[in-house]
Amino acid sequence: MVTPSNEAQRAAWLGGTIPEVERVRPGLWSIPVPIPINPLRYVLVYALELADGVAIIDAGWDTDEAYAALVAGLGAAGYAITDVKGVLVTHIHPDHYGLAGRVREASGAWIALHPADASLLHERYDESAIDSLVRKERALLDRCGVPAPTLDELAGASMMIRHMVAMAKPDRLVEDGEELGLPGWDLRAIWTPGHSPGHLCFVSPSRKVLFSGDHVLAKITPIVAVHPQSSPNPLADYLDSLAVVGKLDVDEVLPAHEFRFLELGERVDYVISHHDERLAEIEGVVGAADGISCWDIATRLTWSRPWETIPAFMRRSANNETLAHLVWLEARGQVRRVTGEPDLWFAASGRF
Repeated sequence: MVTPSNEAQRAAWLGGTIPEVERVRPGLWSIPVPIPINPLRYVLVYALELADGVAIIDAGWDTDEAYAALVAGLGAAGYAITDVKGVLVTHIHPDHYGLAGRVREASGAWIALHPADASLLHERYDESAIDSLVRKERALLDRCGVPAPTLDELAGASMMIRHMVAMAKPDRLVEDGEELGLPGWDLRAIWTPGHSPGHLCFVSPSRKVLFSGDHVLAKITPIVAVHPQSSPNPLADYLDSLAVVGKLDVDEVLPAHEFRFLELGERVDYVISHHDERLAEIEGVVGAADGISCWDIATRLTWSRPWETIPAFMRRSANNETLAHLVWLEARGQVRRVTGEPDLWFAASGRF
């Protein structure tokens, strides 16, 4: 359990509403930007005051409603969209990256990404390459044992949000440990892969705050999944980078969703223990079966709602998250995979 650093923001999250634009501290604003058709409801865009304008961390989805909310939020802080000098994107998911191009068109701001995420943009968001990505996803799901009647639906499930991103190549590539050079801010980038290959957090040592993106949230845990654009072992990446962030000396965490909170180290410890429990649950399911597909494992796990009620897009995420845990266990010799159509998973001492 973490302590919220703004009770009104927490109440808004729990109450299903959107919080107010907020002056977090001198020179720093929190601007909630709505996310359509999504239980997260909003992304928290942070505006950092500069001598000649603002830099923002993340931008929101590319919808008129989101853009209007961002413009209004900047207005409440005393700025216009034309005052934005830079957009620091934590990662390339639509609710963080989607509006970056539109902001640049309006203001001339630069867009910054980690190289690992920048390298994925063409295949992910260019119309000429999307079919290839869907085919790769379909092949992965087929290997996981997804039933044929739902295979095509799940492979293309993310296409429903494709139109909420304006493709925009970054102007800056930000490496791990890089100082951002924002006047008045000692902001440093921390590469935190897992949720995406190029996820970035940003820390200000003097202000003792961490902008955590989706890497560390107050209540939920981010999706860490194997998919065509992931690293080979994203859960290992995530847990390693989580441990790095957990050692930071900060007083407050400013995430991209939910609400601001204290006790970074305690939250990191909880998330690690959550994954330990999930790994143990999956290992138990594999051990009780004599060869089982990833999809069938996913259907037997504990989720926040009955499996039959989970929408297609989230079932795909659940399957791919399960695969990420299986890959982690496989790398440590705790389970074994027999490749085929589909791949089957066995306990380390199981029969083949």
